[in-house]
Amino acid sequence: MLLNLSNHPSTRWTEEQMNTAIEQYSRIKDLFFPNIPPELGSEGLEELVDQYLQKIQKENPKAVHLMGEMTFTYRLVTKLKEAGIPCIASTTNRIVEEKDGKKIVQFQFVQFREY
Repeated sequence: MLLNLSNHPSTRWTEEQMNTAIEQYSRIKDLFFPNIPPELGSEGLEELVDQYLQKIQKENPKAVHLMGEMTFTYRLVTKLKEAGIPCIASTTNRIVEEKDGKKIVQFQFVQFREY
């Protein structure tokens, strides 16, 4: 099972991303990414990382799709890899269109890449 820990529920993934995930990992389970206040100190962040490490280990995934706030992600990826749990990120093409003075951004899934 692929555990999706991001702000993007798998139900909103493109068909291509969903098919790739199922092909590689059989099924997907979502775990919502925590809201991390910018004021949170290093000690509080470490406690949150440890809480999520425990949650993830209980799920026993084949891999974790992890994308979100960078310092949390870095610390959690480091601990997951130490625990033998592979972590991946989505790679995308960023397509930007300007319309009426506004930027419209779309992301086109390309592949999963291991951290």
